[in-house]
Amino acid sequence: MFSLKNAVPAVAAAALLSAGSLAPAAAQDTPGEGTTVQMARATWDTGWFPAEIYKQMLEELGYTVEGPTTLDTPPFYQAVSQGDIDFWVNGWFPLHNTYRSTFEDTAEIVGAVAEGGALEGYLVDKASVEEFDIKTLDDFKRDDVKEAFDRNNDGKADLVACPPGWGCEVNIEHHLDAYELRDHVNPIKAGYSASMADAIAAYENGESILFYTWTPNWTVNELVPGEDVMWIEVPEVNLPEDLMDLADAATLEGVEGCVNDPCTLGFPANDIVPVANTAFLEENPAVRALLETASIPLPDIFAQNAAMNDGDDDIEGQAAAWIEENRDLVDGWLEEARAAAQ
Repeated sequence: MFSLKNAVPAVAAAALLSAGSLAPAAAQDTPGEGTTVQMARATWDTGWFPAEIYKQMLEELGYTVEGPTTLDTPPFYQAVSQGDIDFWVNGWFPLHNTYRSTFEDTAEIVGAVAEGGALEGYLVDKASVEEFDIKTLDDFKRDDVKEAFDRNNDGKADLVACPPGWGCEVNIEHHLDAYELRDHVNPIKAGYSASMADAIAAYENGESILFYTWTPNWTVNELVPGEDVMWIEVPEVNLPEDLMDLADAATLEGVEGCVNDPCTLGFPANDIVPVANTAFLEENPAVRALLETASIPLPDIFAQNAAMNDGDDDIEGQAAAWIEENRDLVDGWLEEARAAAQ
């Protein structure tokens, strides 16, 4: 999937044009010429592929893109609100609603990378679900379950959670209090990829594992819901205050590999969206138009994440290949951006 196509040679007709007639056409093709964009990307590497695609599309419009600078969630929203960073495409909403007060007066959500398909929740290896009849997080209050999932001998079940500074950390911490799990579950907050690699190794050794994940993510390619692992439910929907109006959206139908249908994951489905400084967008209508129209199918992000997990870390090459494989679509977005700049 991720192989670059041969470049199409440029037509030599440009030689017939005078310098005076060529300049306006070139300006229309590259409205970003002379403008530098300060771009960020998230600390979770599953979001780097979309970021690189958007970066390369902006470069086709003539922009010089600095970065992307890798930032945790709180520093990004602070930086974009102050204009130190122009945008990223790694916003997760409603998960990041808690940061709206930081940026809503000076930055905005614009367009969507992917809508509605970004799930979050807790998974358990299928063998343990069947052996211990695990249905919800409440089952981790049982001594036999805690013992099976206690890998560091502290008397608690180990949960691969989110590192400090990630939006999901806020929700997981809320759940631990809301469901009275502090004495029963140990959240592991080390680097997520390393923690998941350790959990996968434990699974392959026949041990019980409990982890939080989101989609798209390489984890659900490595441990397939319904085959290797199962989504489990929360005892009841209990969200942080700024998300409680979305409580109904935390139960979803048709979740593949869930212990129940509908499945009370405890997290509303998310949109993955660009967030950009408003003043920057006003000065660069071509960027606004591109962000409003461009999107990336979730299956393509899944595929790249799986390739990356298998050792293919050439994200620039993967993004370039995706653009060429979707050239007609991309060219349509770029034309809309160019038209907005006129």
